[in-house]
Parts: sequence; C-alpha cells; structure tokens
Amino acid sequence: MPTWLITGGAGFIGGNFVLEAVGKGIRVINLDALTYAGNLDTLASLEGNPSHVFVHGNIGDQALLPRLLAEHQPDAVVNFAAESHVDRSIDGPGAFIQTNVVGTLALLESVRDYWRGLEGARRGQFRFLHVSTDEVYGSLGETGKFTETTPYAPNSPYSASKAASDHLVRAFHHTYGLPVLTTNCSNNYGPYHFPEKLIPLIIARALAGEPLPVYGDGKNVRDWLYVSDHCAAIRAVLEKGRVGETYNVGGDAEMQNIEVVETICSLLDQRRPRADGQPRASQISYVADRPGHDRRYAIDASKLHGELGWKPRYTFEQGIAQTVDWYLEHQDWVQRVLDGSYRLERIGTAG
Repeated sequence: MPTWLITGGAGFIGGNFVLEAVGKGIRVINLDALTYAGNLDTLASLEGNPSHVFVHGNIGDQALLPRLLAEHQPDAVVNFAAESHVDRSIDGPGAFIQTNVVGTLALLESVRDYWRGLEGARRGQFRFLHVSTDEVYGSLGETGKFTETTPYAPNSPYSASKAASDHLVRAFHHTYGLPVLTTNCSNNYGPYHFPEKLIPLIIARALAGEPLPVYGDGKNVRDWLYVSDHCAAIRAVLEKGRVGETYNVGGDAEMQNIEVVETICSLLDQRRPRADGQPRASQISYVADRPGHDRRYAIDASKLHGELGWKPRYTFEQGIAQTVDWYLEHQDWVQRVLDGSYRLERIGTAG
C-alpha cells in the first residue's frame, strides 16, 4: 500500500483529494493546521479508518515534519497547504507570506533531507507535488490562454505568495535535485468548498434570501474545474508526470461570473423555489469591484492531455448541478461551518 503525506488535507481541494486517495487504496498521512478553512467534518467518513492518519500541525514546523517523514516513510508528498483567498490576502497579506512562502520553504527543506536519506528504488520513485494556481500568471485579455511557459505576473498578495512558492519548488529541483512536480489549476468548485468563494457563497446567500454580490460588471471570466477532475489530474501527474515539469490543469469551461451566478439561481429555482415565487436572480446585487481583480483567466491544459492522457470528465453544466445538489443535501455541514468565525461578510475591499 503506497503512503502519501498530504498537507492541507482538511481543506477544500485537499479534503476531496484525501477522500478519493483513501478510497483508491492509498495510506494517507494528513497534516493540516486547521485554520479557518480547515474542517474535520469533511473527513468524518474516514473516522476509524487505519488508512487515514490525521496530524494537527503546520508545514512550517521543522521539528514535526522530520518526525512525520521518518515515522511514516511516505512515497510522495502532495502540498495543498496554503492560504488561498484573494480577498483575505488584501486584508492581511502577512499570513499569506508566512504560510505560502515561509511555510513552503520549511516543508521543502524537511522533504529534501528525508529524500536524501532514501535508498535505491524508493529514492528514485519519490515525488514532491506542489499544488498551485493559474492566478500566478496574472490577467488575460479577450483571447489567449495560459500555458506552462506564460511569464508570471501576479496581481494580488495571494497570487504573489503562490508565485514565490512555485519558484522555491523549482529552485529545490534545480539546486538540490529534489524530484518535484507542480500543477497550476483553474478555479475549482464542488463539495466541501468553504463558503467564502463565489459558488458556495452564492448558494448560501441565495438560500438565505440575501443579496447576491457580484463584483464590478460581473463579466470577469474564469475557467471552472470540478474538484474531482482536479484530483484525478493530480494523481495522473504523480504517476506519470516528468520530474521538474509544470502541468496546467483546466476544466475547459470559461464562464463570466454573472453567468455562474445566474446558473446557480436557475438551478435553485428549479429545486427549491422561493416562497414568494420570485426568481433568485432578483437577489443579484452589483458591488464595487475588488482591488487588482484580474479580468480573465483561461487554461491551456493540452500538455496534460497530450502527455498524460487526462481530460476533465465533467462539463460545467454537470458539475454545477451536482454541486448545488450536494449543498442542498448537506446543509448541516454548511451550518457547522457558518457557526464558526465566517459569517458571509464582505472582505477584501482594502478600504
């Protein structure tokens, strides 16, 4: 049974990845600091499962990491751990530098030292996979797509911190020989998404009868990737990716933000109509744009398609319908999240 150390495995993408990995016969050592977006409820189905070992801790802990690596002897490390919300990075960039840059550096140092101590086939087969974002590339015009060779041009403290972490991962490969892989993904959505991001936020506010905030003119474009498709892509890169390479992961589903919101409203109207019969689109409220809001992202994932044979299984229409259904069926999970510190408030205004 392979063993993977997964950092940030109680978050949105990491949690989904852990659930799927254990389901596929992987033994997972799950390290998470349980900051506001970490949620053990996501992992409730794994309680008592000997293939899942949860460790509460930080990737920057240079006493804990060597102990974990020595004790569990993982065959791979997958790094999801990150502060990840642009609006929060506007309000408090320091936490993003601490986790995404300083923390990633500490993790890389611990993993490098562990890898150096491996022997034979285990050393040759070991991989460190760093999960990053398309936001490091900046903003696109009306045409074109990000490729793996697009120059970095981050426009928010969040994307700048992720760009720095990507560069550190690359440097550890070229300087020390650490067998690394990097993935840069487009916007994920799906089950267990913390409700400050666009899709779960709109679902929660729509059901609560509250205004649905849309930044600017609503025509900012994102490429949407269903989280299960992203998990499959990461597994493909781990299994078959070329060491030292970067792979872009996209859902081939460009949508304007307003189109996403209107789609959610329509799905909720079909499934849970308002008592007054009014369409939920009437709740849409345009608000001042956030500072440094990139206009358009689009991912060219042809390298991943051509080299590793991965393609997304879900269209946006399929994925968003499944996502809305999941949230309607798991309102208990949502409410336990909202009982914490996050109350659907507007953040990231830099005001």
